[in-house]
Amino acid sequence: MSSNSIRILAGNSHPALAKLIAKRLGSDLANVTVAKYSNQETAVTIGESVRDEDVYIVQSGCGEINDHLMELLIMINACKTASARRVTAVLPCFPYARQDKKDKSRAPISAKLVANMLTVAGADHVITMDLHASQIQGFFDCPVDNLYGEPSVLRYIRENIPDHKNAIIVSPDAGGAKRATSIADHLDLDFALIHKERKKANEVSRMVLVGDVRDKVAILVDDMADTCGTLGLAAKTLVDNGASAVYAIVIHGVLSGKALDVINNSMLTRVVVTNTIPHAEKKKVCPKLDTIDVSAVLAEAIRRTHNGESVSYLFGHTTI
Repeated sequence: MSSNSIRILAGNSHPALAKLIAKRLGSDLANVTVAKYSNQETAVTIGESVRDEDVYIVQSGCGEINDHLMELLIMINACKTASARRVTAVLPCFPYARQDKKDKSRAPISAKLVANMLTVAGADHVITMDLHASQIQGFFDCPVDNLYGEPSVLRYIRENIPDHKNAIIVSPDAGGAKRATSIADHLDLDFALIHKERKKANEVSRMVLVGDVRDKVAILVDDMADTCGTLGLAAKTLVDNGASAVYAIVIHGVLSGKALDVINNSMLTRVVVTNTIPHAEKKKVCPKLDTIDVSAVLAEAIRRTHNGESVSYLFGHTTI
């Protein structure tokens, strides 16, 4: 077991999650001040010694993403120059994860750029959750632990969705079919797929359902919900095809733009998101929102990393 101690640092993107992680590890957040000068430059002050410590910086890719990313890079660099033994970037939601391939001419692979920036800043290790595409791990030259929200989702379905034995797992697009089939297999349920055609980014034109959802509880699963246009249309498609109720479970609830209005006016019974992105204020406006707390998974990953234990146990099990 390591003789140095864990130091949890929090950026401004999601301090509530960082506090939950620190509480589960039985420690307090380190004293860090992150502010801005009048010209909008980010200023970071580490208020206590991190020399020879195992430092974990919690910063999610949400809100003012570019500012928060810059905060993270400066905090990593500040800890490295302050002689921290190891600096781990904990990114519950990885920024720019959707820009992971060259899908059209002259398109940037921004996820690779973010990986390079984190490495150059001095990150020795990265912990994240449900990357939009697993190959993003290959963009890094340092170890990456990509945790999965699936065990937490399975527990939520078993404990909180009535009549879940009469449910069907639905993927809102072909890209999420692997995730949906995995959940369906674990719960011994049927699987359906919705094929969507897009006119342009964030705008879906037509949906076609493949599978039978009549008189069943449909559970949509996806890794990310942004404007929620896809979920709203998918719910309508499922109800039109005879589904008795429609739940949506997503790992990263970005919920930008008119997402809350779309959810409130949709045929969705409930939209369940994890707290990789803060949404406490949004729950006041949208009563259909519910939360899965993943702080225990992230805290356990930090503890296991610090003690040199295997993290792969968390890929298939939840923590209490």
